[in-house]
Amino acid sequence: MIEKPSYKELEQRLEELEAQLVALEKSVIHSKTPLDKRQVKGDVSEEIITNDKKMLSIFKYINTIAPTSQPILITGETGVGKELIARAIHKVSGLRGDFIAVNVSGLDDNVFSDTLFGHVKGAFTGAEGVRRGLIEKASGGTLLLDEIGDLHPASQTKMLRVLQEGEYHPLGQDEPRRTDSRIISTTNKDLWALQRAGMFREDLNFRLRTHHIHIPPLRERINDIDILLDHFLSISAHSLKKKKPIIPEELPALLKRYTYPGNVRELQAMVFDAVTRQDSKTLSLDSFKSYIDHHSEERILHAEPEVEKAGIFTACTELPSIKEVTQLLVDEAMKRSNGNQSVAAKLLGISQQALSKRLKGKTLKI
Repeated sequence: MIEKPSYKELEQRLEELEAQLVALEKSVIHSKTPLDKRQVKGDVSEEIITNDKKMLSIFKYINTIAPTSQPILITGETGVGKELIARAIHKVSGLRGDFIAVNVSGLDDNVFSDTLFGHVKGAFTGAEGVRRGLIEKASGGTLLLDEIGDLHPASQTKMLRVLQEGEYHPLGQDEPRRTDSRIISTTNKDLWALQRAGMFREDLNFRLRTHHIHIPPLRERINDIDILLDHFLSISAHSLKKKKPIIPEELPALLKRYTYPGNVRELQAMVFDAVTRQDSKTLSLDSFKSYIDHHSEERILHAEPEVEKAGIFTACTELPSIKEVTQLLVDEAMKRSNGNQSVAAKLLGISQQALSKRLKGKTLKI
């Protein structure tokens, strides 16, 4: 007689099937059609979780440019998901080749050339065989150059030739080879500023940004917190083999007061850590509060002062009253701490209880 599986076993199997379905939906689709007949596969919005109007507008632009072979520059702060966007572009482009990514930061020109363009046998001491470069491996597909703002000056010249002529030289070979890989670059730096400082070629800057996508930071699309929180909870719970915890009502509001210097990646790490510590049905706020308090205070303590102390009242024709100055100080402290009373109180040098009384309309003594 065959034993019936228990409810717990069925539930576990269901979670496994859901995880497999998610993995299947996120798998990259490779078109088998020729490059000149490729079709857009799907929609980039299927790959990125957002409700933000700016992001949805970007998706429309991406879906338009994805099938072209022109270079794309993706800019944005660390952690906003630039590589995720690049992978989504490749998926919907219909390109038949692979998606190959390389971080060019810190590579000198020789290592860069060998990594991207490869070498022939005998090109240098120790080159006992042929090495295929990443640009060859990305043939018919997408080559992602991460941290392009840190590219070595000599390497910039070589990349310009790749973009303009579609040609490159493996180390030790005189005859050029051609490439049909699509180049996508990402950076969290201001290439215009680097160009003005003489650290980045003007012609390469223009060539890279034939199509330009700027991803806004999480603090500018704060309404995405809710769906990202739910998404990361599902992923974390599954990864840790735990049941997805219940979100406390206070948590979304708490998370929306933080500025996220590490953006989406930072939020994901916060959620994963909280789920790791979770030992009840409802997710605890303690982990989030501790993280936000510590990092908010760190940023404030290390921030550059915006105004010289001696010049605070320079623009005032009349001195403000002590009551007015006190209110201004409280307002500024609450602003700098993103509404966190504990951090604001430390900035003002008073107790949190004293600050709380002031915020409730009572007298504050400083």
